[in-house]
Amino acid sequence: MKFSKFIAIASAAVLMAACGGNAVEGSKEVRDLLPNKSAVDSVSYLIGVNFGSWIKGNNFGEVNYSKLVDGIKDWMKAAGTPADSNFVKQFKINPEEMNELFDSFISKRRDYTAALNKEKGAAYLDANKAKEGWQVTESGLQYKIIEAGNDVHPTEQDTVWVNYKGTLINGDVFDQNDDVRFTLNRVVKGWQEGLQLIGEGGHAELAIPSDLGYGEYGSRGIEPNSVLLFDVTLNKVGKFVEKAEEPAKKK
Repeated sequence: MKFSKFIAIASAAVLMAACGGNAVEGSKEVRDLLPNKSAVDSVSYLIGVNFGSWIKGNNFGEVNYSKLVDGIKDWMKAAGTPADSNFVKQFKINPEEMNELFDSFISKRRDYTAALNKEKGAAYLDANKAKEGWQVTESGLQYKIIEAGNDVHPTEQDTVWVNYKGTLINGDVFDQNDDVRFTLNRVVKGWQEGLQLIGEGGHAELAIPSDLGYGEYGSRGIEPNSVLLFDVTLNKVGKFVEKAEEPAKKK
């Protein structure tokens, strides 16, 4: 993150602190133009929500809120602007070191999250495969057939219409759709393999190890090394038809 971008974030986050923390100047007529206390409180809270979303969305984890407030206060009382050569000397930690410190911090958080998910995922899969009705393929995919469906099974090139619900092992729903259509070879490997195990009209549950899902990088809303759980119904299979070659034109 660039220092200039942080300034924009910090400026928004402390806007209400500036209004509430400094002496209000001007005549009564001028002061009455300011937002009232209720508006200040509401917007202050929502700035906190927005800032919290930014902290959580960037995987900072449980930050030290006392130090966060100290940083806001130090910013508010700092003299001059970031364009001044001595501006950064007013802070306990040089804000120009932000990129390096943030990158290191988030990298460690990411490594921790990936390792923890791998550990929890392995434990979950180990327990799940012992449950009644669950089977394991050579790749490690775990599946449970609720209804087998008919004899029409999709291949990777086929188009499928499905209802599905995707959850993480903690129960969080990350995706859900009814009668959605896609080509099977365009989804994660666990889906490609799992859908071929049931026929048209079939219903199954899948427990997809992370290496058959989004792996060590994760995806939007899905942390690295996450096991993916799906409840899926295969409504229809559209068989792939290879285009016939056009006859050569006569010269």
